[in-house]
Amino acid sequence: MSSPSQRLGAEFIGTAFLLAAVVGSGIMGDTLAAGNVAVALLANTIATGAILVVLITMLGPVSGAHFNPAVTLAFFLRGEIGAGEAVRFVLAQIAGGIVGVWAAHLMFADDLIQFSTTARTGGAQWFSEWVACFGLVFTILATLKVRPAAVPMGVGLYITSAYWFTASTSFANPAVTIARGLSDTFAGIRPADVPLFILMQLIGAACAVYVARWLCAGRVETTS
Repeated sequence: MSSPSQRLGAEFIGTAFLLAAVVGSGIMGDTLAAGNVAVALLANTIATGAILVVLITMLGPVSGAHFNPAVTLAFFLRGEIGAGEAVRFVLAQIAGGIVGVWAAHLMFADDLIQFSTTARTGGAQWFSEWVACFGLVFTILATLKVRPAAVPMGVGLYITSAYWFTASTSFANPAVTIARGLSDTFAGIRPADVPLFILMQLIGAACAVYVARWLCAGRVETTS
């Protein structure tokens, strides 16, 4: 069993690497795509999906590999994590996300401290974040019920897909949203647009908990 400090360390490190991948691949893709936004987004998508599979596989046994306050909220609502630890997880995730963004900036010789100017707002994008986070949490909970070992691949594939079928490109993570507000690069979001993204993400996560509880009731849990 992992110690509390190991669990927090896993959440910090995992979220940091997630944001380094999201922002770093966004910078690299945008640079190499020569103005082709579709190619840049594809590069960003592949890197994000791939790193999620890796991070969840290696850190899942340590902390559960939440890397996402919405996921932590879901497990809190299910009674699988206490309020105190949930708060500590969220703080570690946010701190890790910010450090990951700064690491990406340093790797690409960019300004360390930035604030995004990319507007991401409006009803379609807010609804997209509800859909994106509902789908993510539902994927996790439903897959845990029938095939826990498939969660890393399920999450990676879901996010890879949701980058393309949601108008918001599936942030689906409050820590990611906050951190991306601090990067005026391809993956950025204007800080003023962050609160409503987070609100819709948390609502989506909560809805997924109750839908999964209803839909998966009666299924026999497996351990592989």
